[in-house]
Amino acid sequence: MVKILTTAGSPRGLEGGTSAIVINLGRELEALGHEVTYLFRQDLVQDDEMRGRFRELKFAWRLAKYIRRHPGRFDIVNLHAPVGFLYGLLRKIFPDKNGPRYVVCLHALEERRVYEMKREHRKGRAWHFNWKNRAWQRVYNQSRFDYSVKTADAAHCYCRDVRTILHLKYDLDPDKVLFVLNGVADRFFVQRDYSEARPLRLLYAGTWLDQRGIFYLRDALSHMLPTFSDWTITFAGVATSAETILDFFAGPLQKHVDVRPIVAAGEMPQLYSQHDVFVFPSLLEGLPSVILEAMAAGMPVVTTDTCGMPDIIEDGVDGLLVPTADADAIEDALLRLAHSSELRASLGRAAQSKMRRYTWQSAARKLEALFLSVTNKAETKFE
Repeated sequence: MVKILTTAGSPRGLEGGTSAIVINLGRELEALGHEVTYLFRQDLVQDDEMRGRFRELKFAWRLAKYIRRHPGRFDIVNLHAPVGFLYGLLRKIFPDKNGPRYVVCLHALEERRVYEMKREHRKGRAWHFNWKNRAWQRVYNQSRFDYSVKTADAAHCYCRDVRTILHLKYDLDPDKVLFVLNGVADRFFVQRDYSEARPLRLLYAGTWLDQRGIFYLRDALSHMLPTFSDWTITFAGVATSAETILDFFAGPLQKHVDVRPIVAAGEMPQLYSQHDVFVFPSLLEGLPSVILEAMAAGMPVVTTDTCGMPDIIEDGVDGLLVPTADADAIEDALLRLAHSSELRASLGRAAQSKMRRYTWQSAARKLEALFLSVTNKAETKFE
């Protein structure tokens, strides 16, 4: 048995994102016989404290103190970057032979954020990425991620480009890096009718961010509207007001847009089943859970050929991959799906079949192998 502390510094809940990953992997590790302790943001920092430029430091500092004050309680601390950087620095400066081993999880690359958003800023399509923001990104944000990884004993990640950086930039040996795709719960595997129906129902699910390719999605929909107007698009779980998004789609597009700012986790399978095509043209990600869930629900997915997306989608087989920042390619993909129920069915069924191979149980077993190897409780190999 391994005693594990896991945290990402995100709010407790199963609404999606990192919290859902922490909980689902933790449950499967518990089922394998391990002891898992969960820490979420509200366990260490109150909501009214999460203000100001250095708010993340409060959680990182209290997390480091919590671990140091409980010697012998944990064998492994699995900390999702960048919350572990202070703990990692403390254990380097003040070594503790009895302290737990530290395994970091790195979801995505801050280097890619700079690369993509610097270009978007030049186009006037980045909300907060002028030179001051970029300097802050490098000095503060990138440094936290760097120290989170440099001070860790091992790492796991969800896309291959992150794995490559863990090898090449951070010099982690292959046996200290695990690339593993996350699972999808059974409730997402819904039955789907691919017959022709109008309007075509498009779905975007996830936080409303400039990095999600929303400007190019708007351009694509605007270009498409004069020749094909029998469609709607739902923006779900955006964590912003409906007015903000409707203002963004001002003009003729607005009547085609529906906004559901918050969607409970239990309602997500039904939401997927009520829509025909999932569109997520993000410029940078790790591997979003919403893509895995949409595929499990049998939806044809239109997303970008970057980050973790090509790790799960084979273009033209179980989804459509388009270049980043390319409105014409998004429009072309949407029109192909709009005019062919056969293509929607082919891609959707193949996507659902593929996702049956990816479970939280299988992901947890691979993570278990990494933990056992790091704690020297087993000489386990993993991929």
